[in-house]
Amino acid sequence: MRRSRDELCPFSQFSILNSQFVKRRLVLFDIDGTLIRDDGAAREAYAEALAAVYGHVDSIRKFDFSGRTDPEITHMVLADGGFPEEVIERSLPELWKHYLDGLQRRVSADRIRVLPGVEQLLNELADRHDVLLAVLTGNIEGGARIKLAPHDLNRYFPFGAFGSDSRFRTELPPIAIERASEIDGHRFGGSDVVIIGDSIYDVRCGTPHFATTIATASGVTPAELLKRESPTFFFDSLEDTEAVIKAILL
Repeated sequence: MRRSRDELCPFSQFSILNSQFVKRRLVLFDIDGTLIRDDGAAREAYAEALAAVYGHVDSIRKFDFSGRTDPEITHMVLADGGFPEEVIERSLPELWKHYLDGLQRRVSADRIRVLPGVEQLLNELADRHDVLLAVLTGNIEGGARIKLAPHDLNRYFPFGAFGSDSRFRTELPPIAIERASEIDGHRFGGSDVVIIGDSIYDVRCGTPHFATTIATASGVTPAELLKRESPTFFFDSLEDTEAVIKAILL
């Protein structure tokens, strides 16, 4: 008599059942200062767009954009120049159009640098069945995709949460979680959500949602400032692939 596969392999059903209980991670990467660094292309495009749309010609060099969303940056810069909030909001769609046009003209593989350790880390994470990759960034989505394109980093990130989804960074993790659920079918939450970034705001946006936060001093924020935010883990860079993956999976 022919025997079923389960009779021949009595552990197969257990293995399938057990696989459903593998602890999975949603790993959300910041972009600027975490994955890449540009040589000023984005600021050039943004300043040009501000001048074209709002007539704002003052220098933006004094502003620290690290970890802030593009809409938050715009409100910060223009409010400092005396622009009312309703004026700022009304012209944001036009601003983004000008900005993306300017960014597309400027960005190239020569002007974007992938930070040390990033490609090896992404390659190893992408091969894992217990990890789902996405971005969580203050960039509007169009800007994020343009910045990631020169070194083909978009292929690692089929979705994410962006500055175009919310002006407030603390609102981005739930957006990413919901999209992950729609795409993957798994409901992530708490420490199974891992946020990796180089700014204090990357850490702060994860805290209200009980996410695991990994801070890296690969951007412009000093290590001591990052450590004061009490991230779950801290690294000077993402070069120690084994250690970073261990932190993600703990």
